[in-house]
Amino acid sequence: MPSESIGSIQSLALRTAVRGPMKEVDHAEAVADGGLVGDVPETEPDRGITFLSAPQWHTICSELGADLPWHTRRANVLVESGGGLADWLGRVIQIGNQVRVHIRGETEPCDLMDQLHPGLSEALDSDCRGGVFGRVLEGGPIRVGDVIELAENDA
Repeated sequence: MPSESIGSIQSLALRTAVRGPMKEVDHAEAVADGGLVGDVPETEPDRGITFLSAPQWHTICSELGADLPWHTRRANVLVESGGGLADWLGRVIQIGNQVRVHIRGETEPCDLMDQLHPGLSEALDSDCRGGVFGRVLEGGPIRVGDVIELAENDA
C-alpha cells in the first residue's frame, strides 16, 4: 500500500537506440525485472527505469545558460517533486495504482552528456542531479500525471 505522495510524472521518454534519440510518450508499460516496453533493453535489471527531477533539471539548465530538453539526460521519467531524488535511494516507490520500483542507485553522468552540451556532465555530478535508477518489482502501465508515492513496505 502506498503511504506518502512524493511527486508526479511530468513527462516520459524512451530511448530509441543506444546513444540514439529519445522519443517522448504519454504512457508506457513497465515490466517486472525489465524496463519499459519500447525502450532500449537494459542488461542490468536494477537499472530498468531511470528518473530525473524536474526542479533540478531546470536549475542545471539555468546554470548552463541553456534551454535543453529534459530527455537530453536520457532518463525515462521526469518527476515533478519538491526537490531532488536523493531521499529515494534504497526506497520502494509506487507509480499510479500498481507499478512498484526499488530505487537502487544514483545515475552517474557519462561522456555522452558533454557531447550533447559542454559542461553538462559536471553540472549533473552532485546531489543526485543526474537522477536515480531502479528495478521494476511490479509492472503495469504508467502515464504522464501519475502520482508517485513511497511504498509502506520498503525493500
